[in-house]
Amino acid sequence: MEDVSLTLSQIAGQEGISSANAGKLMWILTKAGLVQSTRGIKGGYVLARPAADIRLNQVIRVLEGEPAESHCKSYAGVLDACIHTGDCGIRPVIVELHQIVDNALAEITLSQLLGTEANVDAALHQIQGVKRVDQSPIGA
Repeated sequence: MEDVSLTLSQIAGQEGISSANAGKLMWILTKAGLVQSTRGIKGGYVLARPAADIRLNQVIRVLEGEPAESHCKSYAGVLDACIHTGDCGIRPVIVELHQIVDNALAEITLSQLLGTEANVDAALHQIQGVKRVDQSPIGA
């Protein structure tokens, strides 16, 4: 399954996104070395390494950038930059929370995400420090 090459339209269809957005994502992932692209009639995209060797935190970091930096840029208010860049009381909290999440995501490989939701959920909750929260279906 890891050597299966997919076209942009296949990726877009399977993920419910536009081909343009799929193209942007694949460009970013290819540039980062996580995906390889092949041109031509039998071309497409394939993982650059086995799914078992790619950690979820690597993918997230490539797509979102560094957490604290992106957080501070995302919540600048009406200004171009946050006015608390020199001395911020919330930054240590944000950085620590992102580190906890990053550590948990570092324990998950892409191959672990290929199973059913129940199997992925069970594997996730075997990671030290991740607590199971009972989630009832919405409206139940």
